[in-house]
Amino acid sequence: MKKVMVVEDSPVDSEHLSKILRGAGCTVSVASSGDAALDMLQSSRPDLVLMDINMPGTDGFATARKMGRHADMKDIPVVFVTSKDQKADRVFAQMLGAKAYITKPYQDADILALI
Repeated sequence: MKKVMVVEDSPVDSEHLSKILRGAGCTVSVASSGDAALDMLQSSRPDLVLMDINMPGTDGFATARKMGRHADMKDIPVVFVTSKDQKADRVFAQMLGAKAYITKPYQDADILALI
């Protein structure tokens, strides 16, 4: 069973992702901001992080950058799930080491393919 962290400030999007993941047998934890995710990652190590980019406070890009600088977090795969669909955003995500980049709206199969 995989442990997946969803980092999403929208309760509707967070619940939808969680439902897909739980349906696939995953254990899901949810953080509503980048800062909350970083705090949770201090004590829990998921197998995968699905992260929005646009969030108040520490956005997804900054959160991924901080994860990359932390020895205990740098090897956790990050997948961005976002409404940002510009080529520059995709390139920046790759530079940060993202394993994938999925734009909203997505299909359940897009998420399931990651796990």
